[in-house]
Amino acid sequence: MSLLIAIVGPTATGKSSLALELCQTINGEIISADSRQVYRYMDIGTAKPTKEEQATVPHHLIDVVNPDDDFSLAMYQSSALEAMQGIQRRGKTAFLVGGSGLYVWALLEGWRIPPVPPDPALRKELETKARSEGGEVLYEKLKEIDPAAAERIDPRNVRRVIRALEVCQQGTQFSELQVKKPFVDSVIVGLTTTRDDLYKRIDTRVDSMIEKGLVAEVESLAARGYGFDLPSMSGLGYKQVGLYLQGKTDLPTAIQQIKFDTHSFARHQYNWFRLKDKRINWFETEKGTTKAVYRFVQRFVVN
Repeated sequence: MSLLIAIVGPTATGKSSLALELCQTINGEIISADSRQVYRYMDIGTAKPTKEEQATVPHHLIDVVNPDDDFSLAMYQSSALEAMQGIQRRGKTAFLVGGSGLYVWALLEGWRIPPVPPDPALRKELETKARSEGGEVLYEKLKEIDPAAAERIDPRNVRRVIRALEVCQQGTQFSELQVKKPFVDSVIVGLTTTRDDLYKRIDTRVDSMIEKGLVAEVESLAARGYGFDLPSMSGLGYKQVGLYLQGKTDLPTAIQQIKFDTHSFARHQYNWFRLKDKRINWFETEKGTTKAVYRFVQRFVVN
């Protein structure tokens, strides 16, 4: 097995910028572990690396599908492994970078994900129920029939909850499908900071997204025919701006809601990346972090 360096942690802690600097020094390429950056045309709200950054360091698993396409965990895992193998054939170091815990651990822990075919009729039924009664109703149902799976799924991720229920309906516990046997050797670096600093970083990022044209980006997506009911359009920033564009709220309220919801999302990310997890080598986000991480990572990289 070849070495994979993972850089994980909550949003806005500087994972992407750290990875860019390390890759330029260590001769690496980046595999994104962000469940929203896989979508084309969704750049500002996902904090996607710029074209210049992607030209400087090759990135993978970005702009893979259109916003109305399905993209499963199994598809991500397969594509990420293929990208990693290509990076290693080129004699470079693979960096897995992102805060989508499901993607990160499915790859690092080597989850076996047997292909359970979708049930369109059941999905439609559950989606209707979620819209009429709220997604928490489905989450409570999952807690009843597969509590282990519910513990690992964000209650707000209705799409993921529905998938788990879909699998359970076919006679298999969703949690039992996540058999673990690592595909790769990995070194995991975590970036963290104080809660106050994290919230400030998030708020600054949201303000920057608005200044860069997030509202226009969401308008453009709607103009392309991508409805606000799509799973891709339920992401942070897109959902709240969508409510504003539909006349359901005003822009200042939408912006504040993005910040509030992102704070909540960042707290939840610590459930995936726990500070007590001994597999993760944690570094505080501060001046000098890049040099400290470089010194640490260099011990494992064969030049």
